Amino acid sequence: MRNELIAFLELFTDISSEDQALMEAAFAPKSFAEGEVLFSGGYVCREMFFVRRGVLKIVVTNEKGTRVLHYFLRQNQFCTILESFLNESVAEEDIIAACRCEVFSISKAALLDLYSKIPYLERLIDQIRQQALLDKIRIRNTYLGHDAQTRYKLFLMQQSDIALQVPLSDVASYLEITQQSLSRIRKNLR
Repeated sequence: MRNELIAFLELFTDISSEDQALMEAAFAPKSFAEGEVLFSGGYVCREMFFVRRGVLKIVVTNEKGTRVLHYFLRQNQFCTILESFLNESVAEEDIIAACRCEVFSISKAALLDLYSKIPYLERLIDQIRQQALLDKIRIRNTYLGHDAQTRYKLFLMQQSDIALQVPLSDVASYLEITQQSLSRIRKNLR
């Protein structure tokens, strides 16, 4: 079967068979069960993931000690704690499997080595990450100022693929509503 990462990157540019071989050797496939932690906050994030299947979530503990889900990352997206990864700073966020998922993983050192061998790859991955960041901001901004029911409807329209894969407790946390409220909303929409 063709490597999903290379297939995705080839949507943007042609990749020679030599460069494909280098990438396949550098990115390691990994599988995670729902709830498994890929990265724990309190450390420097030195790994980047490409989601092959499933959904990852970025979670942080707020000042009240409550776990808050900041964002979901779906198939064909890169995932890391970007500031920590780029600046070698300690991250507060965790990366957790929101459902059973498969990723390709690469360490920062291996990625930098790959960039030195495939110079166009750094620009390409940066452009993809920048677009993903803009999409994240756009999606999060659509929820601002709306009541819980409208936020849930918007979530279903914008991120239905995620809604089908993750627990309702994660959806509630992401939309900043209680599970009980989400249950009522879902019942009223039927």
